[in-house]
Amino acid sequence: MWGDIVDKKEMAVKLIHDKLDNKTFLTYKEIAEITGYHPKYILRLKKEVLDGTISLVHGNKNRVPVNVMSEEEKQYIISLYKKSNVSIRKFCNFYNRRSYSCIYNLLKENGLI
Repeated sequence: MWGDIVDKKEMAVKLIHDKLDNKTFLTYKEIAEITGYHPKYILRLKKEVLDGTISLVHGNKNRVPVNVMSEEEKQYIISLYKKSNVSIRKFCNFYNRRSYSCIYNLLKENGLI
């Protein structure tokens, strides 16, 4: 999926370069129709091309999410759940720092469910 988006953006940037170098007679609206982007986005890409600030890689690529669960917290939740004899719902209400699905998936990954 992400590869298609990058390919579309690369194609749009190439068409914009061609337009700026007078190698094509396409309008920006036609470039938008070909690539599937909104015409305003094509004009924004044109501005980035002219400024030299164009980036084909997303800014958050290879960054760790801010809400990722640390290994210590994972082990703490697992050990707490092993000591308890309540349902997952009650355990999640008791722990109350992570969502039900987050705790459920963690416990399922570790074979506790």
